[in-house]
Amino acid sequence: MARGKSKPKRTGQRTFSSIEEILAGTSSRPPTFTQREAKYKEEESEYEEESDNETEFSHEKTTTELSRREREELGKERAAEQREKGKGTQARKDLERLALMRQEREEAARKKEEQKAVKEQRKAEAFLLVYS
Repeated sequence: MARGKSKPKRTGQRTFSSIEEILAGTSSRPPTFTQREAKYKEEESEYEEESDNETEFSHEKTTTELSRREREELGKERAAEQREKGKGTQARKDLERLALMRQEREEAARKKEEQKAVKEQRKAEAFLLVYS
């Protein structure tokens, strides 16, 4: 049979700590005010020791983490600088492509000049044959 929203809670089952458990510090009983205060003082003294150590090295630079937007902006700026200098991957590919194009154009111009020179030589030879 299904029960509704509220269910009965089990009550009346208390656990008591023995004297040995209390002395050993393993009791399930909550710590008293004096125990809490002693623990707080121990933690405070540890913190003071840590802070003393920190003041000795306070001259070191502390780095702050940048937000995602700031990191993206810096990355974009660096990429733009690299593109301007021609150090980016895409810029390198473009420069390689341009170098190949220049080389092909130079070769084509050289061939054209050679063909022109050969043509002029043939004309000169033909002229000499005709008029000699």
